Amino acid sequence: MPSKPSLRSGAAIIAAVIAPAVHAQDYDDMTGLESVMKGRPYSPYADRGFPAEVYFGDTHVHTGISGDAGGGGTRLMPRDAYRFARGEQVVSNTGQPVKLSRPLDFYMITDHSDGMGLITDILNGAPNVMADPLGKEFNRDFNAGGEAAMRAAQKLVATFAQGKVPEALNYQPGNPAYKRTWDDIVKVTEEFNDPGHFTTFIAFEWTSLVKGNNLHRNVIFRDGADKAGRIEPYTTTPPIGSPNPRDLWKWLQNYEDQTGGDVLAIPHNGNLSNGMMFALQDDFENGAAFDTDYAATRQKWERLYEATQYKGDGEAHPMLSPDDEFADFETWDWGNLDVSERKTPEMLPGEYVRSGLQRGLMLQNSLGANPYKFGLVGASDTHTGITTVDEDNFFGKFTAYEPNPHRATHVGKKFADGEVAYESWVYSASGLSAVWATENTREAIFDAMERRETYATTGSRLRLRFFGGWDFEPNDVHRRDLALIGYGKGVPMGSDLTAAPEGATAPSFLVYALRDPMGANLDRVQIVKGWIDADGNPREKVYDVAWSDGRTAGADGKLPPVGDTVDLTIPSWTNTIGASELGAVWTDPDFDPALRAFYYARVIEIPTPRWTAYDAVKFNLDLPENIPLKIQERAYSSPIWYGPKG
Repeated sequence: MPSKPSLRSGAAIIAAVIAPAVHAQDYDDMTGLESVMKGRPYSPYADRGFPAEVYFGDTHVHTGISGDAGGGGTRLMPRDAYRFARGEQVVSNTGQPVKLSRPLDFYMITDHSDGMGLITDILNGAPNVMADPLGKEFNRDFNAGGEAAMRAAQKLVATFAQGKVPEALNYQPGNPAYKRTWDDIVKVTEEFNDPGHFTTFIAFEWTSLVKGNNLHRNVIFRDGADKAGRIEPYTTTPPIGSPNPRDLWKWLQNYEDQTGGDVLAIPHNGNLSNGMMFALQDDFENGAAFDTDYAATRQKWERLYEATQYKGDGEAHPMLSPDDEFADFETWDWGNLDVSERKTPEMLPGEYVRSGLQRGLMLQNSLGANPYKFGLVGASDTHTGITTVDEDNFFGKFTAYEPNPHRATHVGKKFADGEVAYESWVYSASGLSAVWATENTREAIFDAMERRETYATTGSRLRLRFFGGWDFEPNDVHRRDLALIGYGKGVPMGSDLTAAPEGATAPSFLVYALRDPMGANLDRVQIVKGWIDADGNPREKVYDVAWSDGRTAGADGKLPPVGDTVDLTIPSWTNTIGASELGAVWTDPDFDPALRAFYYARVIEIPTPRWTAYDAVKFNLDLPENIPLKIQERAYSSPIWYGPKG
């Protein structure tokens, strides 16, 4: 399978960093200057060939166009969502004024491709809808609002998940309402795109559900209406669409072939896939073994994975990582998306970032290609038309969970036997995508995503740099030109380590984190290593590489907790513990050059109040003890991979 275009690759950026940028004809007297400046101009900011700025945005947003959003009471549409994301105040779906603390840099509205235009016809009582018994029921309940609308939206999702949508409600490409809706999405996205200030992307969500198991992908276009407007989205419903990712990838290839455009897909919520997201076998071919084409094709189109969002954090699971005290974070692990099947421990390795990356190495050893070689982003998956990932400004996943006194204890879903699967306090105010790009434009941000120079945060806007190489020195982390050092000596997050130079014994990593200027101090920086040992077993280890407050590891090698300044009566915290910046140069002490490995950075902030704590104060609630009121926000870099020669 041919690789994606390489003109925007990390290697090209690194070459630009080290390439000479001073030209003799530009100066009267160049005597000795070339040797003194080593090919760089006097100004350290001139002719930089690497991304110097990080941009924050949301890659996963639903408005009232999506059936499960609009049906549940969401009336905010794409224009409202874009206005909100760029910093304007809007009125929420429940009539509450809401505004971001600061604008986002980029935004991707990803309404579901299946059923585009349906919710409008249901709400308006279109004749074809009212002629169908289920359509008539949805019309009644959606228009009733409140609890009835929310339960109807859940029923719509469950009906779709089990493949039981009636023909009259199965809106697909070719339907006039479908095309009209898509054309409007494209038009509005173009209208709000403001290169250099606020960047919007044409996008949609391909919502594959296999008996309730989540295999969703967000499809993101680099292109404008001249290319993306020539097509209608791919769906999951045969005969036009398919729930099989292989068929989605064929559609993506056909789009690029027909338009000359560029597109990628971002999977999410493996924690609701019941083991299918990072499987070791092809579940669409009766469990047949994957082949090299599958591995290479998935790596080509799925360069990123959404690691954290409203429906839980997907970096790690405590059962898979029992030695990692930070693994049990905003965990969702009771079943699949529609709770039609309970979770079992055997499913977990196919659901989480860390185990997925390990499985990628395992498959690479057998296939010669790694299907799970992905960078990391975060997103909200909001279904309210507004992205609210600050804990003190959380407006919930659905309209029913916009701020109100009952939302934390509301029963979210039940299993078929009536047992409660979860209450709604489990929704997490997360996350954001951070992208290192040369400028705030579609082209630059997309290219950075395609080369995986991204990281995920749970809502914080902390800055994180992560480089891998073979000759970083301890003092490099103290340099103010750290990025120049990082690109000059190594490769950035999302890359493969270059071949080891003669005499090198182990790779070294340069990592640096700077706190969110409006957020909490930093507790620690860690490097997570995963590898496959000589016997073919997945292994992992988490290394503390930089930490605050002069703490010393105990006999077990673990750092003591950073402390806690949270005052739940306000609620608030103080930055009297932790550090505003942390960094290190770390060399792998357990390196084996014969074994494939990956490394990524994880940054942990000091404890702060969770959204449930703000609800408790604002609504004067006495919440049950099982509901957490504190959180340690974090960020995950995209990995850097090592592979032995040959």
